[in-house]
Amino acid sequence: MTHTPHELHEEFPELADKIAEMKAGDAHFARLYDEYHEVNRAVHRAETNVEPVGDLAEVELRKKRAHLKDELYGILTA
Repeated sequence: MTHTPHELHEEFPELADKIAEMKAGDAHFARLYDEYHEVNRAVHRAETNVEPVGDLAEVELRKKRAHLKDELYGILTA
C-alpha cells in the first residue's frame, strides 16, 4: 500500500486538459469530481493515520474511490 494521494489529474495525466474542461462545463462531472476528491482525501488521511478508521471503513472508502474513478474515467473517455 502506498501513502500517495491518487489525485485525478495524476491518475490520468493524458486527460488533464479534459478534466479541467469538464469541471468547468459539466455540473454532473464537477459534482463527481468533488466527491472523488473528498473520498480520496479521506482514504489518504486513513492510510497515513492522520484520521485512523477501522479496516472495514477504510476498505469501503477505497471501493467508493475506485467506483467514482471508474465513473469519471467513463465520462472522460465517452
